[in-house]
Amino acid sequence: MSRRFRAFYIGALAVIGVGLLATSFVPKAHADGWNKMTVVTVQQPIIAGNKVLDPGTYVWKLMDSPSDRHIVQIYDKDQRHLETTILAIPNYRLQPADHVQFAFWETPAGVPKAVRAWFYPGDNFGQEFPYPKKLVDQLASAAPAPQPAAYTEPEPQPQPEVQPAPVPEPEPQPTAAAQPEVPQPSTTTQPVPVQPEPAALPHTASVSPMVGLLGAACLSLAGLLSLVTQTTKNI
Repeated sequence: MSRRFRAFYIGALAVIGVGLLATSFVPKAHADGWNKMTVVTVQQPIIAGNKVLDPGTYVWKLMDSPSDRHIVQIYDKDQRHLETTILAIPNYRLQPADHVQFAFWETPAGVPKAVRAWFYPGDNFGQEFPYPKKLVDQLASAAPAPQPAAYTEPEPQPQPEVQPAPVPEPEPQPTAAAQPEVPQPSTTTQPVPVQPEPAALPHTASVSPMVGLLGAACLSLAGLLSLVTQTTKNI
């Protein structure tokens, strides 16, 4: 009786153990199908939404929201830190794949690749991320200009010395015999003779006639006065 009980007890424990083991896998499988959880390992920086993910391991999944199935959340590998949340839009395709696929936007040189779409295995639709124009412009303005791997700084070349321009030789002038002589106007001035002024008038007569005239005038005046005196008395 004890052997039968022991066998039944062992069998029951085995069935219970298998049942517990099966039930432990059901939530994980359901969670993967519901939230599309995917473990992603990147070897170089990428842009997801408005976040630059450094090289490492991340967990991608959909937010547990039955009304909106296009909200993507990215956690660190331990799912303790939320890196970013992205509002995506549906991206449909005709042929589903049996593995995870990513599509990328084209970015300028020196800027990390930007994730465009994420496709979960077996789905004919994925999550498309908008182009992070603002973040790409910031990274492009801060990125150094790309240079080729074999680029070497060119050595300075010596500057050629500037030679002075040659002085033109004077043209030969024609000889005096070949040119006719042209009479040149004379510039000498002739002096104008100046007549000197006379120093004094020449004396052409004497003072004797003048004395005679003065005497005659005095006699005439005396006769006139005497005539006037007599006439006054007779009146």
